[in-house]
Amino acid sequence: MSVPTPRAGARQWLGLAVLLLPTVLLFLAMTVLFLATPHIAADLRPSSAELLWINDIYGFMMAGLLVAMGTVGDRIGRRKVLLFGAAAFGVASAAAAFAPGAELLIAARAVMGIGAAAVMPSTLSLISNMFRDDRQRASAIGMWAASVSVGVAVGPLVGGLLLESYWWGAALLAGVPVMAVVLIAAPALVPEYRAPRAGRADVPSVLLSMATLLPIVYGVKELAKAGLSAAALVSLVAGLVFATVFARRQLRLDNPLLDMRLFANRTFSGALGVFLLSAIALGGVYLLFTQYLQLVAQLSPLQAGLWILPAALALVVVSTLSPVIARRVRPAYVVAAGALLSALGYLVLTQVGSVSGLPLLITGFYILYPGIAPTMALTTNLVIGAAPPEKAGAASAVNTTASDLGVSLGIALLGTIGTVVYRSEMPAGSADTISGALAAASDLPSAEGAALAEAARAAFTSGLNVAGAVAAVLTVGAAVLAVTLLRRVPPTAAPAPVEREEVLTGA
Repeated sequence: MSVPTPRAGARQWLGLAVLLLPTVLLFLAMTVLFLATPHIAADLRPSSAELLWINDIYGFMMAGLLVAMGTVGDRIGRRKVLLFGAAAFGVASAAAAFAPGAELLIAARAVMGIGAAAVMPSTLSLISNMFRDDRQRASAIGMWAASVSVGVAVGPLVGGLLLESYWWGAALLAGVPVMAVVLIAAPALVPEYRAPRAGRADVPSVLLSMATLLPIVYGVKELAKAGLSAAALVSLVAGLVFATVFARRQLRLDNPLLDMRLFANRTFSGALGVFLLSAIALGGVYLLFTQYLQLVAQLSPLQAGLWILPAALALVVVSTLSPVIARRVRPAYVVAAGALLSALGYLVLTQVGSVSGLPLLITGFYILYPGIAPTMALTTNLVIGAAPPEKAGAASAVNTTASDLGVSLGIALLGTIGTVVYRSEMPAGSADTISGALAAASDLPSAEGAALAEAARAAFTSGLNVAGAVAAVLTVGAAVLAVTLLRRVPPTAAPAPVEREEVLTGA
């Protein structure tokens, strides 16, 4: 007679609330400085390269160290790594807020990224340990996915509100009280978990994972910012070389840092593929969407954030409902339906014009943004659920890394497409970007300046239209991939899929 799976009680749900707090904060920290950048530039007077690193170093360190931190957490204790990351993030946030110069601000933001890399996979893997019941775990992970979107959406709003009353450092200080709550409440509400027979962490594998991800993340971000360049290519090639060495080492070890057999699992790799395609589509279009709001529709950053907020709230609702629907409908079909809804929203963006196009733009975004919620909520649960419990930290780290890389690849791919279309429609000798063209237009006589600004906004909108079409194709591909690779996964109310057992037994 099988023993029933224990269901989570009030303590576990309170522990979930503690874990969701830093999740919101960590993604808020990625966008909160967007509005503060001009204030930082005026106060600290960084060089152009330093200003880029102030914004980029946080996400760079976070993405590059996720796998290393997630697998180390499996070995030495996930809560222990969570508390280390919370302390590092909180102290570094205070140091960044009062940084007297650009160099110290960059260093503090780097430590914040290290702390985020420790916290992020720990939150997700601890959820899988606290919620053993499949239905409860699916709901908890759906709430985790919703908290990610909340952090991204409210970052500019929080930054804008704080900047109206305080100095730029106040936007960074928000991390201190949140991490203090985590340090106090987590030991009481969140149980520790350490993989049985974990052994010692393999230091060469940890270093190889960093040597793999850091160059790849850097290369992708360089592609997103500057297009194809020698630095981007060298970084990507170096990362791929180290990835090969890392994978070969893991396959030889009896107790690998990252079990490469996970990728042979149809559910694990299929869910990651769907998530990656969806993140690529959203990452590129989200950047162009926010630029349209500010540069074409001429809204302030705070107004742009307010337009985004309802879509984020809708995403939270859909993320919460998706696991409930997946109790009766196969997750593959729920994910595919959401992806097709997103595709419809992207197609609406292909019809947006540069004049009076804001209502259609908002309509398309309000359709596509909630559409990604089933993918975020259910594929994350499938990735974690397909891995053995002792590998949940590594699985959650791979899932989060796929998200970050997907968004960066989307900015690189769709941003480049938008730029190519923009340049093809602008007169020769014009600025390469819409912001540059608008700046040049402000220096021209009124009639000439207005004509240049109108042409730049029309060219940028054409780039958005083409990017929307490409994003629609990507999300249709995600829907097809979901139905093809994930259709055997039953609803969460049904028995667990056999394939997960194969991974557990090493078959």
